Amino acid sequence: MSNLKIAIIISSTRSNRVGLQAAEYVESIASKRSDMNFEIVDLRDYPLPFFDEVASNAFVPSKNPVAQKWQHFIAQFDGYVFVTAEYNNSITAALKNALDYAYPEWNRKAAAYFSYGSAGGARAVQHLRDICIELQMAPVRHSVLIQGADFFKVMTGEVKVKDLEYLEPLVNEMLEQLSWWAKALKEARKK
Repeated sequence: MSNLKIAIIISSTRSNRVGLQAAEYVESIASKRSDMNFEIVDLRDYPLPFFDEVASNAFVPSKNPVAQKWQHFIAQFDGYVFVTAEYNNSITAALKNALDYAYPEWNRKAAAYFSYGSAGGARAVQHLRDICIELQMAPVRHSVLIQGADFFKVMTGEVKVKDLEYLEPLVNEMLEQLSWWAKALKEARKK
């Protein structure tokens, strides 16, 4: 079997965001693996308008060229690591919009979560898990959270994500679960 293709999706599009640093950190650990290939996906590169389609593309194809480009691009992956900020106890609007613009492209693929926020992004991850289930994805159990004092130090630039040494074994465990599920689902999709 060829290597699994995994997207590391940055959820925040703000100019002052932790997401890019966090995604690069996850990729730095992930790139040591030999069973998966990773690509950072920045939602800034896909300026989707607010969802205004007739219906989900599961039922009615989108006529929007940006949405079509997004759907085609995201379909190539076997799994996803969502690097998500927590905004007001949930995920970012940009991420929700990007999720809504595709449906069959997400189906039967694995999803993992690396989050950050005052409560570690735990509430955002829980909402994201529920959304992923509706999109027929398989969320892995283990997620990685940067919370409280550590999050505020990263947010203010006092420390970098890579300086939080306790994260690496957590990321490795998350990736191990993602690999298992992504491989199993890829085999099942072939049948």
